[in-house]
Amino acid sequence: MGKKINEACANRLFLNMFVCMACNAKMRTTPDRVKRGSIKCRKCGSKNLRLKAKERRGLKA
Repeated sequence: MGKKINEACANRLFLNMFVCMACNAKMRTTPDRVKRGSIKCRKCGSKNLRLKAKERRGLKA
């Protein structure tokens, strides 16, 4: 079972944070812009993005 973290810390680490599926670069943007496809990775140019994972790190937000 993971640790409970402060809400402010969770927002800073995970709110609107996306990760590129190709090169694992992180970027902060809104989910609406990702769904429309108007955001691409600044490192490799891919449009395949996912939300940054919380559960894998053992954290509960």
